[in-house]
Amino acid sequence: MLDNKRIVVTGAAGTLGRAATACASAHGAEVIGLDIVPDFDADDLSRYCQVDLTDRDATAGCIGSLGEFDALVNIAGGFAMGAGAAEPDDEQWDWMFRINVDTMRNATMAAVPQLRARGGGSIVNIGALGALSGQAAMSAYCCAKSSVMKLTESLSEELKREGINVNAVLPSIIDTPPNREGMPDADFDEWVKPAQLAEVICFLASDRASAIHGALLPVKGLV
Repeated sequence: MLDNKRIVVTGAAGTLGRAATACASAHGAEVIGLDIVPDFDADDLSRYCQVDLTDRDATAGCIGSLGEFDALVNIAGGFAMGAGAAEPDDEQWDWMFRINVDTMRNATMAAVPQLRARGGGSIVNIGALGALSGQAAMSAYCCAKSSVMKLTESLSEELKREGINVNAVLPSIIDTPPNREGMPDADFDEWVKPAQLAEVICFLASDRASAIHGALLPVKGLV
């Protein structure tokens, strides 16, 4: 599915990032991982670059040094419960937008000129099923992920006629160690497994999804 493709994955050191790099590699891709974690090493990566994706200039320099690639997978991001929507909590609001929106925008701004130069490619973003509507004590996260989803749609409208397809997956609850720790009484079997979500991401990064533009694809598991 991804034979002879070069795929750039941000957030490569996280749980979903590791699953995505393993999946892409298994499907034949050469995978380049980006993350802020120092000295990260994984067998599925052909190259790893430590970079602060909230830093626009650093991100542009890093991605500009990679050479030609076929797809960008924007996984870098994070989740946090927060204060009520009417309570002043600028610190968390700013942080949710920095790690979810700014990282995606910075990587995309750096990648699009390179994808244009090669005549096309794919961008896959990570939205959130829960952000389709507002959630109590999650306003900052929901607003940030909603921005990612709307940016996905806008980018798709701008780029689809240039051979660049832009889509996003909308997972429900991903089965990760932090989520298990935070919700110990939940039925983990109903959650989306990182490897399952990674398969959908890899499909959207492949030529098989070349006719799909601006999709916000729910990946719910059994939730």
